[in-house]
Amino acid sequence: MTTPEPARTATGDDPSALAAVPPPVPVVSVKPIVLPFPSRGTDLHVRVSAPVTGQDLPVVLFAHGFGSDLDGYAPLTDHWAAHGCVVVQATHLDSRRLGLAADDPRRPRVWRYRVEDLKRVLDDLDVLEAAVPGLAGRLDRDRVAVAGHSFGGQTAAILLGLRVTDPRTGTAEDLSDPRVTAGVLLATAGAGGDHLTPFAHAGLPWLREQDFSRLTAPALVVAGDEDDLPLTTRGAEWTTDPYVLSPGDKSLLTLFGAQHFLGGISGHGAAETTDENPARVALVQRVTLAYLRHALGIDSSAWNAARATLADGRHPLGRLESK
Repeated sequence: MTTPEPARTATGDDPSALAAVPPPVPVVSVKPIVLPFPSRGTDLHVRVSAPVTGQDLPVVLFAHGFGSDLDGYAPLTDHWAAHGCVVVQATHLDSRRLGLAADDPRRPRVWRYRVEDLKRVLDDLDVLEAAVPGLAGRLDRDRVAVAGHSFGGQTAAILLGLRVTDPRTGTAEDLSDPRVTAGVLLATAGAGGDHLTPFAHAGLPWLREQDFSRLTAPALVVAGDEDDLPLTTRGAEWTTDPYVLSPGDKSLLTLFGAQHFLGGISGHGAAETTDENPARVALVQRVTLAYLRHALGIDSSAWNAARATLADGRHPLGRLESK
């Protein structure tokens, strides 16, 4: 059991920069909870983190980026759990921890297995709840959100309505899940087509055709304005497509100077972070938590304050807009 440190405020030293949420509480985390999954070829390993107090707790599914695992993204997942969310993280098949062989026949479908992983988590919430001491009877199954970073952002978006054309069949099925009502999409992929680089077109075929017109569920998109990925010729604006091209209730947090890991969300001291910035991470923590509480119908005061603070683009760390 851990007691997370209070998050730094948006500017690093200004406690009034964003409205406060209830103070953090200790968190209990259990891993791995093993869900047998014969059709996947590998059992699904899951981590559940929950506050030790509180009732009617919302559930947040988190999909990690390519190569990560259920231990990643503590700056976000611990923060959400400490402030009243039950956070569920699975290790997907592309994780370096599993070491899937280059010629493994599952590799071309890792994008689809990821979606099935999260649906299995939803199917087995009772099992996961029972595995965490003191959690029984405290979940609110009517309040479920999904979040994901990078490849995980596509996974999350599919549950919210994004259509991805299967490169093997040429069809774009509806894989959304009505049990999930809102999402947070962090530094994730935009539209495919001619703007993909040859590397992405050949190696990541599930990015070739993405249809955002069906992504109708409420979502917060988080993008770094210096997130220049080797997957597209469009530069950082590519990661704003989930906001620009999707209909419905959407918001976009643009982080100034941020690269792909948004200041360090993938882990404390993570080596892959190229733009380490604790204040930027703190802003992501606060805005995403405020959005989750707003979108899940818990309390909108922090979200309204964040929108007011970040709306005009004069904040040194970012801009928040909605449509």
